[in-house]
Amino acid sequence: MGESDRFIEYKNQKRNLLRFGSDNNALVALIVVNAVFFMTLLFLQVAFFFDDKTLSAFYDGIIKWIELPADINLFLHRPWTIITYMFSDTNAGLMRILSNMLWLWAFGYVFQQYLGNERLIPTYIYGGFMGAVVFMSAHYLISPIKGNITHAGLIGANAATMAVAAATTMMAPDHRFFTQIRKGIPIWVLLAIYVIIDFAGVASMEAAHSLSHIGGAIAGVLIVWLLKKGIDLSIWMNQFYTWIINLLTPQKKDSKESIKDKVFYNTGSRKPFSKTMHVNQQKVDELLDKINLQGYDALSEEEKTVLKKASEE
Repeated sequence: MGESDRFIEYKNQKRNLLRFGSDNNALVALIVVNAVFFMTLLFLQVAFFFDDKTLSAFYDGIIKWIELPADINLFLHRPWTIITYMFSDTNAGLMRILSNMLWLWAFGYVFQQYLGNERLIPTYIYGGFMGAVVFMSAHYLISPIKGNITHAGLIGANAATMAVAAATTMMAPDHRFFTQIRKGIPIWVLLAIYVIIDFAGVASMEAAHSLSHIGGAIAGVLIVWLLKKGIDLSIWMNQFYTWIINLLTPQKKDSKESIKDKVFYNTGSRKPFSKTMHVNQQKVDELLDKINLQGYDALSEEEKTVLKKASEE
């Protein structure tokens, strides 16, 4: 068993992973946002029908302003759709959104264990971005669908969810579900089942829809590949989010102490340049929280030493 595996096992013995109702749980946030968007669209659709308006009126009045258009000129007039499309769906897509949220939960829960809670939303968004780029590009590069470019649109969480699924599988290819059944089901088998179901759902649509989902999967693979190279694409996105939150709450000051000051060194009554490592449950819990949020690789060598000492004790 590797060093990181031992610490993950020790962490699980000491504290459960992020639960459904945990604060700042990115997985729950994604599912809630998708559910809120879906219910809002469903309510608006019902309201349109009560007003004796047709489905085309609902599309022209609501859907076209949130779905991603294939036409780049239309997109330039609705740039926000690159975000809204990946959190939206219509009543016709009830089974699709339920399926997407189920798969997002299954892969997202494992994602949090191996890659950390803070990387989940950026991976989801990157998958949506890549799916959007592939979808629009396909309508300009594939001749049979060029003629439908002004009417084609993309909506739904498929590409973004596919990114989370692909990233999780690449990061933890040996992870198994339902371990009570013999040796369990490998995560790659679950990914294969998801891909088959997903592609079956868009089989009657243009090829651009299937390609956009593949684009989302490629984004997930690239994120993990770059992470293993030491490039974390989620950092700037999380920093931007923090900046926005601080901008909206300027009175809130960052009182977070350095992990080095809180965990490793007691500078009260010691000689200069001397340091003593102190290991207690509070310090260990803080490091376990960091693993939950950012993954084991985010720990410094000193922090790993503290956990190693704690696990030996």
